[in-house]
Amino acid sequence: MTARAVIFGCGGKQLTDEERAFFSAADPWGFILFARNVESPQQVTALIAQMRDVVGRADAPVLIDQEGGRVARLTPPFWRKAPPAAMFGKLYGRDPQAACEASRLNGRLFAAELVALGINVNCVPVLDVPVPGSDQVIGERAFCDDPVSIAALGRAMCEGLMAGGVLPVIKHIPGHGRANADSHHDLPKVDASRVELKRTDFAPFKALADMPLAMTAHVAYTAIDGLTPASLSAKIIKDIIRGDIGFCGALMCDDLGMAALQGDFGARARLALAAGCDLILHCSGVLAEMQAVMPEAGILAGEALARCDRALARLQKPAPFDHEEGIARLAHLLNAGV
Repeated sequence: MTARAVIFGCGGKQLTDEERAFFSAADPWGFILFARNVESPQQVTALIAQMRDVVGRADAPVLIDQEGGRVARLTPPFWRKAPPAAMFGKLYGRDPQAACEASRLNGRLFAAELVALGINVNCVPVLDVPVPGSDQVIGERAFCDDPVSIAALGRAMCEGLMAGGVLPVIKHIPGHGRANADSHHDLPKVDASRVELKRTDFAPFKALADMPLAMTAHVAYTAIDGLTPASLSAKIIKDIIRGDIGFCGALMCDDLGMAALQGDFGARARLALAAGCDLILHCSGVLAEMQAVMPEAGILAGEALARCDRALARLQKPAPFDHEEGIARLAHLLNAGV
Protein backbone atom coordinates (compact mmCIF):
# COMPACT_ATOMS: atom_id res chain seq x y z
CA MET A 1 0.00 0.00 0.00
CA THR A 2 1.24 3.48 -0.88
CA ALA A 3 -1.67 5.40 0.61
CA ARG A 4 -1.13 8.63 2.47
CA ALA A 5 -1.72 8.77 6.25
CA VAL A 6 -4.91 10.82 6.00
CA ILE A 7 -8.69 10.47 5.81
CA PHE A 8 -10.49 13.19 3.83
CA GLY A 9 -14.08 14.32 3.43
CA CYS A 10 -15.50 15.79 0.24
CA GLY A 11 -17.66 18.82 -0.40
CA GLY A 12 -20.91 17.49 -1.80
CA LYS A 13 -22.94 14.61 -3.15
CA GLN A 14 -20.56 13.76 -5.96
CA LEU A 15 -16.92 14.47 -6.61
CA THR A 16 -16.04 17.57 -8.58
CA ASP A 17 -13.34 17.43 -11.27
CA GLU A 18 -11.03 19.32 -8.88
CA GLU A 19 -11.64 16.81 -6.12
CA ARG A 20 -11.05 13.89 -8.44
CA ALA A 21 -7.68 15.28 -9.48
CA PHE A 22 -6.73 16.11 -5.89
CA PHE A 23 -7.70 12.73 -4.41
CA SER A 24 -5.99 10.89 -7.25
CA ALA A 25 -2.73 12.70 -6.46
CA ALA A 26 -3.13 12.60 -2.67
CA ASP A 27 -4.18 8.93 -2.42
CA PRO A 28 -5.69 9.20 1.09
CA TRP A 29 -5.98 6.01 3.16
CA GLY A 30 -9.70 6.58 3.39
CA PHE A 31 -12.68 8.92 3.16
CA ILE A 32 -15.37 10.07 5.58
CA LEU A 33 -18.99 10.95 4.80
CA PHE A 34 -21.22 13.60 6.39
CA ALA A 35 -24.86 14.65 5.97
CA ARG A 36 -23.84 17.06 3.21
CA ASN A 37 -22.75 14.02 1.17
CA VAL A 38 -26.03 12.13 1.57
CA GLU A 39 -29.19 12.29 -0.53
CA SER A 40 -30.33 8.73 -1.30
CA PRO A 41 -28.95 5.18 -1.19
CA GLN A 42 -28.24 5.20 -4.91
CA GLN A 43 -26.40 8.52 -4.70
CA VAL A 44 -24.29 7.47 -1.68
CA THR A 45 -23.34 4.19 -3.35
CA ALA A 46 -22.30 6.09 -6.49
CA LEU A 47 -20.25 8.62 -4.49
CA ILE A 48 -18.39 5.85 -2.66
CA ALA A 49 -17.65 4.14 -5.97
CA GLN A 50 -16.22 7.44 -7.26
CA MET A 51 -14.02 7.78 -4.18
CA ARG A 52 -12.59 4.30 -4.49
CA ASP A 53 -12.14 4.67 -8.23
CA VAL A 54 -10.01 7.83 -7.96
CA VAL A 55 -7.57 6.17 -5.53
CA GLY A 56 -7.60 2.88 -7.43
CA ARG A 57 -8.37 0.77 -4.33
CA ALA A 58 -11.65 -1.12 -4.21
CA ASP A 59 -11.17 -1.69 -0.48
CA ALA A 60 -10.30 1.89 0.50
CA PRO A 61 -11.90 2.55 3.90
CA VAL A 62 -15.03 4.71 3.89
CA LEU A 63 -16.01 6.03 7.32
CA ILE A 64 -19.14 7.58 8.78
CA ASP A 65 -20.39 8.76 12.19
CA GLN A 66 -23.62 6.78 12.49
CA GLU A 67 -24.07 6.75 16.26
CA GLY A 68 -27.84 7.01 16.54
CA GLY A 69 -29.70 9.75 18.35
CA ARG A 70 -28.59 13.24 17.38
CA VAL A 71 -25.40 12.09 15.63
CA ALA A 72 -26.56 10.35 12.46
CA ARG A 73 -25.50 11.12 8.90
CA LEU A 74 -28.03 8.66 7.44
CA THR A 75 -31.58 9.60 8.40
CA PRO A 76 -35.21 8.76 7.52
CA PRO A 77 -36.91 8.24 5.17
CA PHE A 78 -34.23 6.03 3.63
CA TRP A 79 -32.57 4.87 6.82
CA ARG A 80 -33.55 3.75 10.31
CA LYS A 81 -33.73 6.27 13.14
CA ALA A 82 -31.42 4.49 15.58
CA PRO A 83 -31.66 5.10 19.34
CA PRO A 84 -28.98 7.09 21.18
CA ALA A 85 -26.41 5.19 23.25
CA ALA A 86 -28.00 6.38 26.50
CA MET A 87 -31.03 4.17 25.87
CA PHE A 88 -28.81 1.10 26.12
CA GLY A 89 -27.30 2.41 29.33
CA LYS A 90 -30.76 2.81 30.86
CA LEU A 91 -31.65 -0.75 29.87
CA TYR A 92 -28.36 -1.99 31.36
CA GLY A 93 -29.49 -0.63 34.73
CA ARG A 94 -32.55 -2.90 34.57
CA ASP A 95 -31.20 -5.91 32.68
CA PRO A 96 -27.49 -6.05 31.72
CA GLN A 97 -27.89 -9.17 29.58
CA ALA A 98 -30.73 -7.68 27.54
CA ALA A 99 -28.84 -4.40 27.18
CA CYS A 100 -25.76 -6.11 25.78
CA GLU A 101 -27.91 -8.12 23.37
CA ALA A 102 -29.58 -4.88 22.28
CA SER A 103 -26.28 -3.04 21.80
CA ARG A 104 -24.84 -5.95 19.82
CA LEU A 105 -27.98 -6.06 17.68
CA ASN A 106 -27.89 -2.30 17.10
CA GLY A 107 -24.30 -2.66 15.89
CA ARG A 108 -25.35 -5.51 13.59
CA LEU A 109 -28.17 -3.38 12.19
CA PHE A 110 -25.77 -0.49 11.62
CA ALA A 111 -23.46 -2.85 9.76
CA ALA A 112 -26.20 -4.14 7.48
CA GLU A 113 -27.28 -0.59 6.67
CA LEU A 114 -23.72 0.60 6.00
CA VAL A 115 -22.41 -2.39 4.05
CA ALA A 116 -25.35 -2.05 1.66
CA LEU A 117 -23.90 1.35 0.69
CA GLY A 118 -20.24 0.30 0.61
CA ILE A 119 -19.31 1.87 3.98
CA ASN A 120 -16.96 -0.33 6.01
CA VAL A 121 -16.00 1.78 9.07
CA ASN A 122 -18.36 3.32 11.63
CA CYS A 123 -17.00 5.84 14.17
CA VAL A 124 -18.69 4.22 17.17
CA PRO A 125 -18.89 3.36 20.01
CA VAL A 126 -18.49 6.44 22.18
CA LEU A 127 -16.73 5.17 25.32
CA ASP A 128 -16.59 8.52 27.11
CA VAL A 129 -17.62 8.65 30.78
CA PRO A 130 -19.67 11.81 31.48
CA VAL A 131 -19.56 13.51 34.89
CA PRO A 132 -21.95 16.07 36.42
CA GLY A 133 -21.26 19.55 35.09
CA SER A 134 -19.39 18.45 31.98
CA ASP A 135 -20.21 19.94 28.58
CA GLN A 136 -23.20 18.35 26.86
CA VAL A 137 -21.34 17.74 23.60
CA ILE A 138 -21.29 14.08 24.66
CA GLY A 139 -24.56 13.86 26.62
CA GLU A 140 -26.78 11.01 25.41
CA ARG A 141 -24.03 9.90 23.03
CA ALA A 142 -22.52 8.18 26.08
CA PHE A 143 -24.02 4.89 27.24
CA CYS A 144 -24.05 5.97 30.90
CA ASP A 145 -21.65 7.17 33.61
CA ASP A 146 -20.36 3.78 34.80
CA PRO A 147 -17.08 2.63 33.19
CA VAL A 148 -17.84 -1.09 33.60
CA SER A 149 -21.27 -0.78 31.97
CA ILE A 150 -19.85 1.38 29.16
CA ALA A 151 -17.18 -1.21 28.44
CA ALA A 152 -19.71 -4.05 28.26
CA LEU A 153 -22.11 -2.15 26.01
CA GLY A 154 -19.28 -0.83 23.85
CA ARG A 155 -17.82 -4.29 23.30
CA ALA A 156 -21.24 -5.65 22.40
CA MET A 157 -21.70 -2.93 19.77
CA CYS A 158 -18.23 -3.61 18.35
CA GLU A 159 -19.05 -7.31 18.08
CA GLY A 160 -22.25 -6.55 16.19
CA LEU A 161 -20.50 -4.22 13.77
CA MET A 162 -17.65 -6.61 13.04
CA ALA A 163 -20.00 -9.57 12.59
CA GLY A 164 -21.67 -7.49 9.89
CA GLY A 165 -18.49 -6.54 8.04
CA VAL A 166 -17.88 -3.06 9.51
CA LEU A 167 -14.94 -1.92 11.65
CA PRO A 168 -15.70 0.10 14.80
CA VAL A 169 -13.72 3.16 15.93
CA ILE A 170 -13.63 3.56 19.71
CA LYS A 171 -13.74 7.22 20.69
CA HIS A 172 -12.74 9.68 22.06
CA ILE A 173 -9.60 8.13 23.53
CA PRO A 174 -8.46 8.65 26.31
CA GLY A 175 -11.83 10.21 27.29
CA HIS A 176 -13.98 13.24 26.46
CA GLY A 177 -16.75 12.77 29.03
CA ARG A 178 -15.21 14.99 31.70
CA ALA A 179 -14.48 17.85 29.30
CA ASN A 180 -15.70 21.34 30.24
CA ALA A 181 -16.15 22.55 26.65
CA ASP A 182 -17.13 21.37 23.18
CA SER A 183 -13.90 20.73 21.24
CA HIS A 184 -15.65 21.83 18.04
CA HIS A 185 -15.56 25.36 19.48
CA ASP A 186 -12.86 25.53 22.17
CA LEU A 187 -10.11 23.50 23.85
CA PRO A 188 -11.63 21.49 26.72
CA LYS A 189 -9.47 21.26 29.83
CA VAL A 190 -9.60 18.38 32.30
CA ASP A 191 -7.82 18.89 35.61
CA ALA A 192 -8.40 15.45 37.18
CA SER A 193 -5.33 13.54 38.33
CA ARG A 194 -3.85 10.70 36.31
CA VAL A 195 -4.85 8.30 39.08
CA GLU A 196 -8.49 9.42 38.89
CA LEU A 197 -8.51 9.33 35.10
CA LYS A 198 -7.13 5.77 35.09
CA ARG A 199 -9.88 4.70 37.50
CA THR A 200 -12.72 6.17 35.44
CA ASP A 201 -12.19 7.83 32.05
CA PHE A 202 -9.48 5.51 30.75
CA ALA A 203 -11.12 2.29 31.98
CA PRO A 204 -13.58 1.61 29.09
CA PHE A 205 -10.82 2.21 26.55
CA LYS A 206 -8.50 -0.16 28.39
CA ALA A 207 -11.24 -2.80 28.37
CA LEU A 208 -11.54 -2.42 24.58
CA ALA A 209 -7.85 -1.91 23.82
CA ASP A 210 -7.97 -4.84 21.38
CA MET A 211 -10.25 -2.99 18.95
CA PRO A 212 -8.85 -2.22 15.47
CA LEU A 213 -9.29 1.57 15.36
CA ALA A 214 -9.54 4.49 17.79
CA MET A 215 -10.08 8.25 17.52
CA THR A 216 -8.37 10.72 19.84
CA ALA A 217 -9.94 13.43 21.98
CA HIS A 218 -9.01 17.07 21.38
CA VAL A 219 -8.84 17.51 25.16
CA ALA A 220 -6.05 18.87 27.37
CA TYR A 221 -5.38 16.77 30.48
CA THR A 222 -3.57 19.39 32.51
CA ALA A 223 -2.16 17.00 35.11
CA ILE A 224 -0.45 14.97 32.37
CA ASP A 225 0.66 17.37 29.63
CA GLY A 226 -0.49 20.90 30.44
CA LEU A 227 -2.57 22.55 27.72
CA THR A 228 -1.48 20.26 24.88
CA PRO A 229 -4.50 18.47 23.36
CA ALA A 230 -4.24 14.69 23.51
CA SER A 231 -4.30 14.50 19.70
CA LEU A 232 -1.05 16.50 19.56
CA SER A 233 0.60 15.13 22.71
CA ALA A 234 3.37 12.57 22.33
CA LYS A 235 3.30 12.09 26.10
CA ILE A 236 -0.40 11.23 26.17
CA ILE A 237 -0.24 9.01 23.10
CA LYS A 238 2.85 7.13 24.26
CA ASP A 239 2.33 7.00 28.03
CA ILE A 240 -1.47 6.90 28.23
CA ILE A 241 -3.03 5.59 25.01
CA ARG A 242 -0.28 3.11 24.13
CA GLY A 243 0.93 2.70 27.73
CA ASP A 244 -1.69 2.81 30.50
CA ILE A 245 -4.58 1.94 28.20
CA GLY A 246 -2.58 -0.46 26.04
CA PHE A 247 -4.34 0.35 22.76
CA CYS A 248 -2.48 -1.42 19.95
CA GLY A 249 -4.69 -0.66 16.95
CA ALA A 250 -4.53 2.16 14.39
CA LEU A 251 -4.99 5.60 15.96
CA MET A 252 -6.58 8.52 14.12
CA CYS A 253 -6.91 12.04 15.44
CA ASP A 254 -10.30 13.70 15.67
CA ASP A 255 -11.09 16.26 12.96
CA LEU A 256 -8.24 18.72 12.34
CA GLY A 257 -10.81 21.44 11.67
CA MET A 258 -12.04 21.71 15.24
CA ALA A 259 -11.39 24.96 17.08
CA ALA A 260 -9.72 23.08 19.96
CA LEU A 261 -6.60 23.02 17.79
CA GLN A 262 -4.54 26.08 16.88
CA GLY A 263 -2.29 26.92 13.97
CA ASP A 264 -2.70 26.36 10.24
CA PHE A 265 -3.86 23.04 8.88
CA GLY A 266 -0.41 21.94 7.80
CA ALA A 267 0.94 22.51 11.31
CA ARG A 268 -1.97 20.66 12.91
CA ALA A 269 -1.41 17.66 10.65
CA ARG A 270 2.33 17.66 11.24
CA LEU A 271 1.96 17.85 15.02
CA ALA A 272 -0.65 15.06 15.17
CA LEU A 273 1.53 12.67 13.20
CA ALA A 274 4.66 13.64 15.14
CA ALA A 275 2.82 12.98 18.40
CA GLY A 276 2.08 9.41 17.36
CA CYS A 277 -1.24 9.40 15.51
CA ASP A 278 -1.13 6.87 12.67
CA LEU A 279 -3.76 8.74 10.63
CA ILE A 280 -4.99 12.31 10.46
CA LEU A 281 -8.63 13.12 9.90
CA HIS A 282 -9.81 16.16 7.95
CA CYS A 283 -13.56 16.38 7.56
CA SER A 284 -14.74 19.69 6.05
CA GLY A 285 -14.20 18.82 2.40
CA VAL A 286 -12.76 22.32 1.83
CA LEU A 287 -10.21 21.84 -0.92
CA ALA A 288 -7.82 24.62 0.16
CA GLU A 289 -7.58 23.09 3.64
CA MET A 290 -6.96 19.63 2.23
CA GLN A 291 -4.24 21.02 -0.03
CA ALA A 292 -2.51 22.39 3.08
CA VAL A 293 -2.82 19.06 4.91
CA MET A 294 -1.64 16.80 2.09
CA PRO A 295 2.09 17.65 2.07
CA GLU A 296 2.30 16.93 5.81
CA ALA A 297 0.55 13.55 5.54
CA GLY A 298 3.34 11.27 4.47
CA ILE A 299 2.99 7.83 2.95
CA LEU A 300 1.89 5.22 5.48
CA ALA A 301 4.91 3.15 6.47
CA GLY A 302 6.44 1.21 9.32
CA GLU A 303 4.36 0.38 12.38
CA ALA A 304 1.61 2.84 11.39
CA LEU A 305 1.12 0.95 8.13
CA ALA A 306 1.22 -2.37 9.97
CA ARG A 307 -1.47 -1.24 12.41
CA CYS A 308 -3.69 0.01 9.57
CA ASP A 309 -3.21 -3.23 7.65
CA ARG A 310 -4.04 -5.29 10.74
CA ALA A 311 -7.20 -3.23 11.21
CA LEU A 312 -8.39 -3.84 7.65
CA ALA A 313 -7.54 -7.53 7.94
CA ARG A 314 -10.25 -7.80 10.60
CA LEU A 315 -12.98 -7.02 8.09
CA GLN A 316 -15.06 -10.14 7.57
CA LYS A 317 -17.80 -11.24 5.23
CA PRO A 318 -21.19 -10.76 6.92
CA ALA A 319 -23.22 -13.80 7.83
CA PRO A 320 -26.88 -13.90 6.72
CA PHE A 321 -29.00 -11.47 8.72
CA ASP A 322 -32.71 -10.64 8.71
CA HIS A 323 -32.84 -6.85 8.99
CA GLU A 324 -36.56 -6.55 9.71
CA GLU A 325 -36.42 -9.26 12.33
CA GLY A 326 -33.46 -7.47 13.90
CA ILE A 327 -35.37 -4.19 14.09
CA ALA A 328 -38.31 -5.92 15.75
CA ARG A 329 -36.11 -7.70 18.28
CA LEU A 330 -34.27 -4.48 19.16
CA ALA A 331 -37.57 -2.66 19.74
CA HIS A 332 -38.74 -5.49 21.98
CA LEU A 333 -35.56 -5.41 24.06
CA LEU A 334 -35.59 -1.62 24.49
CA ASN A 335 -39.28 -1.54 25.41
CA ALA A 336 -39.27 -4.49 27.80
CA GLY A 337 -39.98 -3.43 31.35
CA VAL A 338 -40.41 0.27 30.47
